[in-house]
Amino acid sequence: MNLKRDARLSLAALGIVFGDIGTSPIYALRECFSDSHGLSPSVDNVLGLLSLIVWALILVVSVKYLIFVLRADNHGEGGIAALVALLNPWGAKRGSLRYVLMLMGLFGAALLYGDGTLTPAISVLSAVEGLKHAAPAFEAYVLPITLLILVALFWLQKRGTAGIGALFGPVIVLWFVVLAALGLHGIAQDPRVLMAVNPLFATGFLLHHGHAGFLVLGSVFLAVTGGEALYADMGHFGRRPIRLAWFILVLPALLLNYFGQGALYLHTAGGASDPFYQLAPDWALYPLIGLATLATIIASQAVISGTFSLTHQLIQLGQMPRARVIQTSAHERGQVYMPFVNWTLMLATVALVLGFRSSSALAAAYGIAVATTMVITSVLAFFVARRFGWHLLLAAAVVTPFLLIDSVFFAANLFKVADGGWYPISVAVAMFVIMTTWAHGRRLLLQHWGREARPVAELQQWLSSEETRQSLHRIPGTAVFFTPNGMAPPHMLRHLRRHLVLQQTVVLLTVCYEARPRVPEAERLRLIDVSPELRQMSLHYGFIETPDIPLALRGCAALEPTATNQISYYVGRETVIPSAEVRGMALWREVLFAFLLRNALRATAFFQLPPDAVVELGFLVVI
Repeated sequence: MNLKRDARLSLAALGIVFGDIGTSPIYALRECFSDSHGLSPSVDNVLGLLSLIVWALILVVSVKYLIFVLRADNHGEGGIAALVALLNPWGAKRGSLRYVLMLMGLFGAALLYGDGTLTPAISVLSAVEGLKHAAPAFEAYVLPITLLILVALFWLQKRGTAGIGALFGPVIVLWFVVLAALGLHGIAQDPRVLMAVNPLFATGFLLHHGHAGFLVLGSVFLAVTGGEALYADMGHFGRRPIRLAWFILVLPALLLNYFGQGALYLHTAGGASDPFYQLAPDWALYPLIGLATLATIIASQAVISGTFSLTHQLIQLGQMPRARVIQTSAHERGQVYMPFVNWTLMLATVALVLGFRSSSALAAAYGIAVATTMVITSVLAFFVARRFGWHLLLAAAVVTPFLLIDSVFFAANLFKVADGGWYPISVAVAMFVIMTTWAHGRRLLLQHWGREARPVAELQQWLSSEETRQSLHRIPGTAVFFTPNGMAPPHMLRHLRRHLVLQQTVVLLTVCYEARPRVPEAERLRLIDVSPELRQMSLHYGFIETPDIPLALRGCAALEPTATNQISYYVGRETVIPSAEVRGMALWREVLFAFLLRNALRATAFFQLPPDAVVELGFLVVI
């Protein structure tokens, strides 16, 4: 046990992992008493809603995620993509249970894209809205200031988080200390609020209010949004530092602040319109607005970075088209920047702020994506537990209570669909269609390759024949042909038949992505010597790693140094021709796949190949 290391990682985790859930007090309890729910802030209602929030934080975040789900790590990595990878469903037969679980996991990942735009919008807007309470004259400037902050935040993404990441932890520590201090100040005004720890107030509230009590659970759920990040960011910090940060600082600070806001409602007999900011003394209001804005920027940064990381993983797992990935840190492989994803998120976030115009309106759209993801996480966690040896009854006994809680929150959030919940659902459906179309189209392409490719033994026999030796002109250097299945690829065969020129050394190279996050360097390259002039290689990468083919080949002892300096890379460039006559996918999906394939990042850039050493061989494919 290394206490100093755990303390350092816990501090770093505060800025990355807990920013989202740590900024929920700005708006969560306020939304529970919004006019849409029709609940008056009476003593029973305040204690009942606080009790629901307290036990949601304890059961959903502390017990489900911190104690149970964090046990399901994929070589130290967490998140829904890692959870799916633990089930190893890739290549599962269509219609099988593993295939259905894979689709569930992909839909859960797709839901996070809607969350990736909603979190920055609602977080920053809710913080800047504090200006209205400081001085009503500032109300007209809330939207412009919010938009300016968001545009600046997305513009700075290309610089990476390494430079400013060191500031995240201390700022969020200060944020949680201030949350606790404000909460204690509020509790001192009416200590009765502490009775909300009793879960009977929660059950009594739900029984008394019936349908209205059920609907308000959609706002109660805002207090636990961000809980999924605790699992998703496990690979960066580890279980123990995240648990220490949560139980020592984050959970106590959140509970104290929610209690303080509830005490303010009791003390003012329901007269609080924005309890978070009204907890602060007048002299502290502007500094609190500034600190809240910093905290929400950090929370947004974490979500944006998480979206980059998720997209990178999905690309490596073959579920998304290739896109440009820029490594922003020389030391942390997980710190990446994706320009297309960044600017798309920015446009969507700006559109959300302009469309909804207030954090209360955005709260109606917020929650449904996270609630759905939590349900999917519970289901996948059950099957992961079974796969790793848990008895059926034990796995069911542990997961069923979590699944019931998640399902209730999910059902309550469904009533938000008409008021804005349609947005994250629409984004998720669009991303899910893209992912499944891309994966299915790639499978059809591989089938086409398999029909035209030839076995390596047949290629070697052809190369060594006397007829070929007389007609084929051999030149110095090394030719690397990319092949997805280890066979002689169609573009190689066409090249040889047309040009009758080939380098002295030939490498058939397959790039493989494994269901683990990282592959040790010692296991990176696997080599089969077919003959002195023909080699079959495979390079293996984890789903969070960025491939660098030239670097990997330079470290290959089987290739002469002169050969690695004279490499020509031959890459197939397919152009898909959609056709209703060939049975593959629906025509509209073939059109979509053809569009995605045309706009996917070329292998030259994705594999970091030197452009002047690449030969692209194009051909038409009907799938």
